[in-house]
Amino acid sequence: MNVRRLIPATAVAGAVALGLVSLSACSGTSDAAGKNSDGKLDVVASFYPMQYLAEQIGGDHVAVTTLTKPGVEPHDLDLKPRQIGELGEAGYILYLKGVQPAVDDAIKQAGVEHTVDAATLTELEAHGTAVGHEHGEEHGAEEGHDHGEAGTDPHIWLDPVKYAEVAKGVGASLEKADPANAADYRKNTDALVKKLGDLDTAFASGLRNTATKTFITTHSAFGYLAERYGLDQEGITGIDPESEPSPARVKELQDIAKKDKVSTVFFETLASDKTAKTLAGDTGLKTDVLDPLEGITDKSRGDDYIEVMQSNLAALKKALGAK
Repeated sequence: MNVRRLIPATAVAGAVALGLVSLSACSGTSDAAGKNSDGKLDVVASFYPMQYLAEQIGGDHVAVTTLTKPGVEPHDLDLKPRQIGELGEAGYILYLKGVQPAVDDAIKQAGVEHTVDAATLTELEAHGTAVGHEHGEEHGAEEGHDHGEAGTDPHIWLDPVKYAEVAKGVGASLEKADPANAADYRKNTDALVKKLGDLDTAFASGLRNTATKTFITTHSAFGYLAERYGLDQEGITGIDPESEPSPARVKELQDIAKKDKVSTVFFETLASDKTAKTLAGDTGLKTDVLDPLEGITDKSRGDDYIEVMQSNLAALKKALGAK
């Protein structure tokens, strides 16, 4: 997860007021089993990749509230004491530890019985958060930038195979939280895992034969994806996609682009394209979007996880010269 520049506390408070989806849906309405007046399990998801899993697997049996409003960078999220208190009334919480420190702390305080950390449902790896060549190499986290536990990369949802592993764990945990509807959770989990399997097949076949294996991105979020499909990710700045690359890094990327026949610099939808355009202008490359799927907005190239990932695949195939 990319770390933004430090901002004043007053600005953070303003962003919270605008950026947090209210938890009133589960405040004061849940019974002892964590269900609302409609008999649905009150589920709180930390941000979009967790929300998608909860909605797809929970189906009609859950009411999902998301902590991170669409368009808000998840790492910037903070919570107020009142909201932390409301969080404690949820029947089920799904989050990804290491992405949102404020959320991690609040969930620990909430003490909800059925709390699931998606990071425990698959194996996290230490793809580089540092600037430079990243192809399943085990770099540590840069100073001041915690990527998951012990410098691991939390972007597991960008690998359909790992995301499917998480989906299976979420399904099993929902069965325990709401055993009366276990059969439906199992059926919905199987359906989602199949869709993710089809997505994996599409990526594997679509990226098998390409003119180059190297892609340049402002946000070094695609380490799992790169490793899964035999690609090489080159991060421009490694931490902040809105910051300017150093002259040395620009020169290095110019050399890489020439050597590896790179055509495109990717940027993301929740951050400025300034860095990508700066590099592209200096190297004569094109720019395009590679979406890390931290949230769905009207700028997203698709309405849900599957559609945006399909758009990511199309962008990669075009940039890498897929045959």
